[in-house]
Amino acid sequence: MDTEKMIELCKAHTMYTWARGDAVAPLPVERAEGVYFWTPDGKRFLDFNSQLMCVNIGHSHPRVLEAMKQALSEQLLYVFPATATRPRALLGERLARIMPGDINTFFFTLGGAEANENAIRAARLYRSYHGATNLCMQLTGDPRRWANEPGTPGIVHVMDPKPYNYSFGETEAEQCEQNLRYLEEVIQYEGAQNIAAMIIEPVTGTNGILPPPAGYLRGLRDLLDRNGILLICDEVMAGFGRTGKMFAFEHGDILPDIVTMAKGLTCGYIPLGAVGLRDPIARHFQENVFWGGLTYNSHSLACSTALAVLDVLEDEGLVQRAAEMQSLMRGHMDALAAKHPSFKEGRCIGLFGMIDLQRNSSGDPAAPYNGSSEAMGELGRFFREQGLFTFVRWGHVMCNPPLTITEEQLAAGFDIIDRGLSLVDKHFEG
Repeated sequence: MDTEKMIELCKAHTMYTWARGDAVAPLPVERAEGVYFWTPDGKRFLDFNSQLMCVNIGHSHPRVLEAMKQALSEQLLYVFPATATRPRALLGERLARIMPGDINTFFFTLGGAEANENAIRAARLYRSYHGATNLCMQLTGDPRRWANEPGTPGIVHVMDPKPYNYSFGETEAEQCEQNLRYLEEVIQYEGAQNIAAMIIEPVTGTNGILPPPAGYLRGLRDLLDRNGILLICDEVMAGFGRTGKMFAFEHGDILPDIVTMAKGLTCGYIPLGAVGLRDPIARHFQENVFWGGLTYNSHSLACSTALAVLDVLEDEGLVQRAAEMQSLMRGHMDALAAKHPSFKEGRCIGLFGMIDLQRNSSGDPAAPYNGSSEAMGELGRFFREQGLFTFVRWGHVMCNPPLTITEEQLAAGFDIIDRGLSLVDKHFEG
């Protein structure tokens, strides 16, 4: 199918996420391999965002494709959730082995949103609170929730230790201490006895790729323990090697009560998510009904795919590779900072990175919160023209390539960013 026909039919008969149909400009894709994908007319793109931060092992990895073909040939693609299958058995056992501590039991979903929703359901049921369902959209601080409100009651939002346009302090120690003191006050106002759980991303993802201050996760874990509140860690985006550890919470030397995961679990090759439970919570559901269910729970083909992905992550040392590549990404960001006045800040942990751009010497963002600007629009168009795929969102540029990216490919991506920032520099107000 040629490019024009592909776009025409997709726009005529399908809906796109987070977009008005008459405004969407879909990127046509025909095939993908390694860190690249191609349009039907042969234009190559360097995938600098692993699509939606999920293709950690790269596109079309031959070992995973072969495992999927083998699973297809075994004539067991789908059975209803109340069955036992070999892929389900092996994946549960495998996840229990790679998870720290006593996170040994898993509930499988189709993706991250379902994983988070079932994690909240599990926390509420375990704590014997009323209302065992929730709308996952209400958990986020992302402005995309606005159109979905008013939502389920009983959710309280709190600020990140590094808020968007505010400061809890200059040093990491100050940020940690002041934010935890603020959280303790929120708990006091809400009543610890009324709070089932707190859900966090151990490294905030789409809204900034913000690693927490040193000591924050440990301090948060202690605060919640003192108040009898469960900790849920959303590892949907940061898990499976993205940050240089298998799971981002490991950077804080903590163990959450519940972990959610998706994306890197199958690297997007097929939909699958999971909720991991510590033993005391899992034992509760041995004796009490878990009031949740999904038609595609523990899908056999998806579980087989996840097993193959985990083999690749471990056998090719991709978690350690992400840790080692962090310094290279940091070096590229530092070079951009020295050259471009529009460069405000760059952050990365493993191969989980983001660049913040500014429009003036006062540090005002290059685009407003939840908005766009002429400069960022030009930058996004330049990236597409130059064959670099990543997300230009608000005043940010995301840098989240597959963990298989080479030094040369990483440098090529940052070279395009370097040239693109010259366009943003023209809008800079000194």
